Amino acid sequence: MSEAAKPVSKSDRPEFRNIHITQLPNYRLPLAGWVSILHRVSGMFLFLLLPFILFLLDKSLTSEISFAHFKGLTSSWFAKLVILALCWAYLHHFCAGLRHLIMDNHMGLSKDCARKSAAKVLVVSVLLTILVGLKLFGVF
Repeated sequence: MSEAAKPVSKSDRPEFRNIHITQLPNYRLPLAGWVSILHRVSGMFLFLLLPFILFLLDKSLTSEISFAHFKGLTSSWFAKLVILALCWAYLHHFCAGLRHLIMDNHMGLSKDCARKSAAKVLVVSVLLTILVGLKLFGVF
């Protein structure tokens, strides 16, 4: 009997299992998976807050009085944390988007390269966010 005509036994087939949402804490996701999830979360965060950001930009550009008003609103530590979260979302989404564009050109698709590029995305986005945070909170 030829190999193509041999029946495939159930033990020879690969087994694919879907995990349930309750099993996520026990599942060890690779670094590239975390970067992908954070890319989606940051994109959703930016998309949902875009109308609010544009509204604030519009109102702050209307006059000097409205700019001074919003400058006073953003001087609190809570507002600065929200701004820092928006900065992280933008920076992470940008860095991860560049990673995806490079991978779309069929470069860095091996498992090792994907892990290294995911680590680089996380490190670069966090370092840039720290720099923005230091500037935002008046360290320099």
